Amino acid sequence: MKLVLSALDLVPVSSGSNSGQAVRDSLALAEELDRLGYQRVWYAEHHNMPAIASTTPATLIALAAERTQRIRVGSGGVMLPNHSALQVAESFKLLESVYPGRIDLGLGRAPGTDQMTALALRRSREALLANDFPEQLAELMDFGAGLQRSHPFVGVTAHPEDSPLPPIYLLGSSDFSSALAAKLGLAFGFAAHFSPDRPDRPMLAYRHEFQPSEYLEAPHAILTLSVICAETNDEAERLSSSMQLSWVRLRSGRPSKIPSPAEALSYPYNAQEAAAAQGYRQMQIVGTPEVVRERIETLARRTQADEVMVTTVTHDPAARLRSYQLLARAFAD
Repeated sequence: MKLVLSALDLVPVSSGSNSGQAVRDSLALAEELDRLGYQRVWYAEHHNMPAIASTTPATLIALAAERTQRIRVGSGGVMLPNHSALQVAESFKLLESVYPGRIDLGLGRAPGTDQMTALALRRSREALLANDFPEQLAELMDFGAGLQRSHPFVGVTAHPEDSPLPPIYLLGSSDFSSALAAKLGLAFGFAAHFSPDRPDRPMLAYRHEFQPSEYLEAPHAILTLSVICAETNDEAERLSSSMQLSWVRLRSGRPSKIPSPAEALSYPYNAQEAAAAQGYRQMQIVGTPEVVRERIETLARRTQADEVMVTTVTHDPAARLRSYQLLARAFAD
């Protein structure tokens, strides 16, 4: 089974390090992903999380695109409710004008943070409680296509005017985004790297209900998975322990930088925390290249994914880079 492989980079910040180093490590990773033949690398929008430095995807996209030659670079994704449609349109039209044919615009509707930080981003409780993502998306697409005479913002042009919006991908972990993507004829990505729900139903429904559009003639579904690949299963399991503890801390309101495996393996989990850690472990694909490839291919077949996007978080940046190298090699034949 020949699969298209891509990467989602959360720009993890490890204990004992800082966000500047995390960004430098991520840019080095982007260069290696470019060399290895990955289709695309995306950056997520998260806020107020000590373990994640990817607060502004557009900035990271610009930095990574400048350092790479071939790989597509995009957002996975911009949380549209945190921004005005005009702001997003202009940011990504500008990126597209500088790096034509290499930029992707992945969009999500979650806040990407806690409610208090979401309020700080959106500046009003009305905006925080608004449930108008389809309307925001329509406005964004209007700014990309050119406003009709009857549009409320007909006197406003998203610049640069001579550059189009890059391809749009709707991202989510439920039926909502898959149904909207199918209806509008857009690509869809399912976030199985943090969703405990099976991806089968939304991904298969998207493919079944897809309506061709001026944006996309045929459905394109991306399955995003949390993967850690190492030379041995034991080493992969050791590396995976860091994200299990990080997940437990995040879910219990005690977010921290990514802990080391030594710290994670010695952590005294209580029964509730152990259950949460095990729940996250069930969402991870961990093991040797052979083990990981088999599990990825099984999930891709089951969901009819056109592309698998891998996110790998380890305490050691070298182990993360090595994981992507081993994975690329496993799928090379």
